[in-house]
Amino acid sequence: MLTYIARRLLQLPIILFGVTLLIFAMMTLVTPYERLALHLADQPERTSDVDALVELYGLNDPIPVQYARWLGRVVQGDLGFSYRGHQPVADALLQHLPPTAELALLSIVPIMFIGIRLGVLAAVNQNKPIDHAARIFSIVGWSFPIYVFGLLVLMIFYAKLDWFPAGRLSEWALRATEAANYVQVTHMNTVDSLINGRLDIFLDSLRHLLLPVISLSYLSWALILRVTRSSMLEALRQDYVTTARAKGLPESVVIRRHVQRNAMIPVATIGGLTIIGLMGGVVITETVFNIHGLGWFFADSALHLDVISVLGFTLFNAVLVVLGNLAADILYAYLDPRVRYS
Repeated sequence: MLTYIARRLLQLPIILFGVTLLIFAMMTLVTPYERLALHLADQPERTSDVDALVELYGLNDPIPVQYARWLGRVVQGDLGFSYRGHQPVADALLQHLPPTAELALLSIVPIMFIGIRLGVLAAVNQNKPIDHAARIFSIVGWSFPIYVFGLLVLMIFYAKLDWFPAGRLSEWALRATEAANYVQVTHMNTVDSLINGRLDIFLDSLRHLLLPVISLSYLSWALILRVTRSSMLEALRQDYVTTARAKGLPESVVIRRHVQRNAMIPVATIGGLTIIGLMGGVVITETVFNIHGLGWFFADSALHLDVISVLGFTLFNAVLVVLGNLAADILYAYLDPRVRYS
C-alpha cells in the first residue's frame, strides 16, 4: 500500500509540471501588454511607459525564460493582479473560496449518500418499481440543465412562496456579521455563526443555502445513481457472488461485503471528480443564486476579459483536479487490494 502511494506521489510533480506548461502556453496567446497584469497593480497611462515596462519585466524574452520566471512566481503564490477584483489574483481566490467551500461541503453528503443509496437499491431490485422510479429520476436529473432547474426552484420557492431567498444571508444577519464583536474565523457563515453562538444566523444561512444545495445535489445524484447502479449490476453477476450465496450467507451480507465494496471503484472516480468540481467553483449555480464564490468570480472575470484572473482560476482548478485524482487513486487501493499491485 505504501509503495503504491509513493509511486503516485512521485508522479505528482510531473503531472503538475505538465499542468503549468499548459496554463503558460495559454498565457502566451495574449499580448505582452496584457501580461503586465502579472507584475503591475495599475496599468500605465502612456504607451512609452508600457513599452519600457514590457522590456523591464522581460515579456519579450524567449518563452523558456519567461516560463521559468513565471513558475518561480507561482510557487511563491503570486498569480498576478486581478483588475476586476482590484487585488492580487491569489487574494481574490482566497476571498471567494469560503462561499464555494461552504456550498460544496453541504452538498457532498447528500450527493454521495443519496446517490449511492438509490443506486444500490435500484440494482438490488432490478426491474422492480423502485428500479424504474430510480431510473426515471436519474434520466430526468441528468437531462435537466442546472440553470433551468435553479431558475425553476427560485421562481417557486423564492418568487412565489418566499420561503428560501437567494444570496447567502438576510440583511439583518449580514449586518450582524459585520459587527465588531462578531468573529470571522472561516468566513463560512454556517461555521462562524456556531463559533459565535448565533443560532439565528446559522438557521438563516441554511435557509439561503438550501435551494443551491438542492440544485447541485439533484443533478449530481442522477450521475452517481446511474454509475452505482451499473457497477452494482455488473458485480452482482460475478462468480464470487454466486459462491457467497451458495455458502448460505444472508443476502444483506453478500450485498454489503462482497458486492457493494467491489462496485464502489468507478463510483469513487465519479464522486471524486464531482467533489473537486464543486470545490473548483460551480459557475452556473453561484451565478443563478447570487453566491459570490469561485464560480461567480470566474464568470465575472471572463465577462470583463480579466485574462490573468481567468488563468489564475484555471491553474487553481487544475491543481485541485490533480490532487483529487491522487486521492481517488489512493481510495482505489483501499477498496480493491488488486490495484496496489497493478
